[in-house]
Amino acid sequence: QVQLVESGGGLVQTGGSLRLSCAASGRAFSSYVMGWFRQAPGKEREFLATLRWRDASTYYADSVKGRFTISRDNFKNEVHLQMNSLKPEDTAVYYCAAKQAYGNNWIVGNYGYWGQGTQVTVSS
Repeated sequence: QVQLVESGGGLVQTGGSLRLSCAASGRAFSSYVMGWFRQAPGKEREFLATLRWRDASTYYADSVKGRFTISRDNFKNEVHLQMNSLKPEDTAVYYCAAKQAYGNNWIVGNYGYWGQGTQVTVSS
């Protein structure tokens, strides 16, 4: 049973930084793709970044490219999202997700495993 647990959310001022973590357990993730998504109130869940566990290759949505960085820690089985230059419009619940390494990695419905989410609030 795959389990994903996010942490690291909180309240930050505009221009600040946060580092989210996702602890993954339940199986070997070497053949998986990990993703970060977010959902603001009244909006659809939005793709942010993805990382292929096998070779740590990454892909970003244009909205966060250059500000957010996804990475993994093989020893701890964790995936991180470093978020810099945060803006009020980054306020949302942030989710970690996992999928097998086939299919488009930026489509919400292709991910079979999700964490519970962590709230990020950016004050102006």
